[in-house]
Amino acid sequence: MVVSTDEGRNLPDWVRYGVFWQVYPLGFCGADIRPQGPRTFNGRGLDSMIDWLEYARNLGASGLLLGPIFESSTHGYDTLDHMHVDVRLGGDAAFDRLADACRNMGLQLILDGVFNHVSRQHPAVQAALDEAAGQSTADNPWHGLVRAHLGQDGQPQLDVFEGHGDLVDLDHDAPETVEYVARVMNHWLDRGAAGWRLDAAYAVPTSFWAKVLPQVKATHPYSWVFGEVIHGDYPQIVADASLDSVTQYELWKSIQHALETDNFFELDWNLKRHNAFLDSFVPQTFIGNHDVTRIASQIGPEKAALALAVLMTVGGVPSIYYGDEQGYVGVKQERFGGDDDVRPKFPLSPVELSKLGEPTYRLHQALIALRRRNPWLLDARTEAIKLENKRFVYRSVSADGNHSLTVSLSVETTPTFTITDTNGTVLYRY
Repeated sequence: MVVSTDEGRNLPDWVRYGVFWQVYPLGFCGADIRPQGPRTFNGRGLDSMIDWLEYARNLGASGLLLGPIFESSTHGYDTLDHMHVDVRLGGDAAFDRLADACRNMGLQLILDGVFNHVSRQHPAVQAALDEAAGQSTADNPWHGLVRAHLGQDGQPQLDVFEGHGDLVDLDHDAPETVEYVARVMNHWLDRGAAGWRLDAAYAVPTSFWAKVLPQVKATHPYSWVFGEVIHGDYPQIVADASLDSVTQYELWKSIQHALETDNFFELDWNLKRHNAFLDSFVPQTFIGNHDVTRIASQIGPEKAALALAVLMTVGGVPSIYYGDEQGYVGVKQERFGGDDDVRPKFPLSPVELSKLGEPTYRLHQALIALRRRNPWLLDARTEAIKLENKRFVYRSVSADGNHSLTVSLSVETTPTFTITDTNGTVLYRY
């Protein structure tokens, strides 16, 4: 079923009521991220996540938001083959088993689509180099996906992603790339996925997505596709690209920084911007993901609880990054291997988790349950009631004005928050 909101947006029910557990599979499964030789299976693949589905559902999650799973050279974002699951993750059969298990438990799967660039070892790159050197023709099945040109030295040159020589840009002006990406997205939706996160969508022309996504929606109208966009005119990008949503990095940053600096004025200012975004689309919201320092490391566990309270009481489609619900710490560093600390291996089963994480898990359970009981929070608007540097009281109001919650945040001494309903009944106090 597709539900239309008051602004005319169409969202499948599975998204409207969605809270997603985001997992970086290569890290979760303990795969070798930087293999020195052939990539090999270590005995633990995607299907090892089946033992964690009950844990995710008990958390309150309605689905999994997976990091890259396709054949790649190293970390998953240097793709070798979009049509097959990485051998380090157990291959295609492991995906099928996980997809079946998710379906049986009523959980949705969202995949990470890396369609801005590919590995330098991708066959399309070699095809482009050969063609630029006059050694190949358009008969090559990989023709058109990558563009190479002759440099001043007469040698073929490639466009790369943000200076990373191993990440070669796809040619988004080529009709072959449009056809290829649409085919990949539809293939995995046919196979059991429900939606896509589009990696580095900010680096891809919106006109490209505007050609690809209608082909996907024509076949899978109940899918949900959101782009990774860090900054810019979010509503215009969503409209021009035909996206359903984008990542709300502005909100993530303002929640974190406001609590880090004891300055709720910053959060209030950004919530006003968030209200404006909600007039045209529902953002994908988060306080942690695979690319940023853990919230507990950034601002401490007590303030991280307040960050979670904000995430769960404002508009958006929220995700929880695996480990945050256990109070994990980890620092992202700008160096080779600097992502490893925030992309950890998880135990084989939940029973192996440390008991130290249980209070944080229970907090997440309670706040996610509160959100699930109030699905109108999907596109709720917020309004400030009391605003000071160290104290902030805001009200979240449903789009039709018939429901509301009041959230009181304080960092005056020990970080605390209280959530009350319209009648003033306390729903949760921390």
